[in-house]
Amino acid sequence: MNLACAECPVRESAACAVLTAEERAALAAAGRTRVLKRGELLFAAGDEDTACATLVTGALKVVAYDVDGNEQILALVHPSGFIGEMFTPFAQHDVVALTESQLCTFAKVDMERAVLDHPALAVALFRRSQEDLHSARSMLELTARASAEARLAALIHDFAQAASDSPCHLAAKFDLPLTRGEMANMLGLTIETVSRKLGELEDMGAILRNGKRGIELVDPALLQSLSGKELG
Repeated sequence: MNLACAECPVRESAACAVLTAEERAALAAAGRTRVLKRGELLFAAGDEDTACATLVTGALKVVAYDVDGNEQILALVHPSGFIGEMFTPFAQHDVVALTESQLCTFAKVDMERAVLDHPALAVALFRRSQEDLHSARSMLELTARASAEARLAALIHDFAQAASDSPCHLAAKFDLPLTRGEMANMLGLTIETVSRKLGELEDMGAILRNGKRGIELVDPALLQSLSGKELG
């Protein structure tokens, strides 16, 4: 079914926000809503003619596998994020739902036509690609140089920022979309180190853990300082 733009929770932050109401309605008419369960593939490496999508709710991971079949998490996609490889014949990586996720999906040909028809959308997608590239480089730098504490604090900071309804502050409470094992995978740490460092962040008064995945930010400024990140 089509997604009603007026009810979309990311209508002000997604790339399509640059379009007029009429342009957005025309684009939405070509799109479809899709809901993925945790662990379900949006598309797999090698798929032809994959769809493009804006993530409305939930979280996705972009993954690759080594020769032994071990998973490596390359990137995360948060709400309002755009996913899709418009200019390649095949998907390069698997894209998997980390939680139940709702997406607004488009056939690649429809999105390519929209980019040609609406230069503002092309610019918005280009800027988002630059932001994604910057995030990927920052994560590489973080895992190569930062301490385990800084790596974990930075990842939690990113989750809090993604869960917030404003770029000016972090979400006070949210659920981690990654398991301990997935966080360890992404940060180049062991599961034991992730668990220990989460406890240390809590002991320091930066966070409070609620159940298996719930996180409450007790001292956002401390978390931000430990992560070395800037908000916004």
